[in-house]
Amino acid sequence: MKKYAALLLFALFLNGCDDGDLTVDEIDFADVQESSACDPLTNTLIYKLKSQEALLLQLPQGAIINDQGTYTYTIDANGKGSYRVVYRAYDGTVAKDNICGAIPPTTPKVTEEWNAVEGLIEVATTQLVDSSATDGSTRIKGYEHSIIFRNITFAKPAGNQTEAEFVFGTYNTNVTKADLTFKTNPNGSAYECDNKTYNYNNSFYLSIEDIDPALIVNVITASNQPRTSLITATQNKVFYRTALTETGSITPAFICAKVQPSSPAIDETWTGQLGVANASGIIEVTTTRTGQVYEHTIVLKNVILQKGKSSFKLGSSFVLGKVTRDATD
Repeated sequence: MKKYAALLLFALFLNGCDDGDLTVDEIDFADVQESSACDPLTNTLIYKLKSQEALLLQLPQGAIINDQGTYTYTIDANGKGSYRVVYRAYDGTVAKDNICGAIPPTTPKVTEEWNAVEGLIEVATTQLVDSSATDGSTRIKGYEHSIIFRNITFAKPAGNQTEAEFVFGTYNTNVTKADLTFKTNPNGSAYECDNKTYNYNNSFYLSIEDIDPALIVNVITASNQPRTSLITATQNKVFYRTALTETGSITPAFICAKVQPSSPAIDETWTGQLGVANASGIIEVTTTRTGQVYEHTIVLKNVILQKGKSSFKLGSSFVLGKVTRDATD
């Protein structure tokens, strides 16, 4: 009789358990390496998932900045607004569709929710660089955003809980690496207009503005003795500008216009860092002559392009192209 009573008690115990219940005393996503965004173009909702848990970071568009630096935002009080941190527990396995779906699935259901009501969101951003090229060039391929919550307070069903430092983890964004392949021309020409010496393609142009007049003169240079001059604040200013996608194509007429046309729209402007003698930011010109035409080959030596706090190297010896001058000029 005792044996049957024990079996009945065990059966009642099993029946009283809910496999979907999840009791949480503290949030722990330390073993979850990957964080994702519902929309990588806007980065307005970034999340980390465990089997039955989700940690959500809501930001306004533009808060994840693709430039090196540390950016700090204040969590909106009462768990409402544009800067939110939310923890959720579910009664079953949670997936991306539960977070990002326009119409979330009916299961699993949220069994517990904690909203952050106080604290700071700190995003430390560093550039990710592809340095595999053998010509001394580098290209930015993305950014790593390390996210930490400072003095964050969660409103829990059992009462508020504050942590001085809560590491959310890293979130990576990708960017299109600068190509810098110029339009095909038969002899590697560069072009001139007003104060610009440039080369281009449909989506970008690279220019030297206010080039040192002593660089391009109709005198043949001796072998391995090019004329050189540094990038300065007033001469040999180097710019790399890209066109915003689907706003039009870069053309010589656009580059040379005295008043910049509205189409295409300029997306990014990168500026050559000032030169250092015998080290970086050097403009080099070699001059040859064929018949009545002088050819001036322009090379950018160890030029570093910068936008904000991000930068990349053109290469140890980047050829802009050749400009020609008639011997009578």
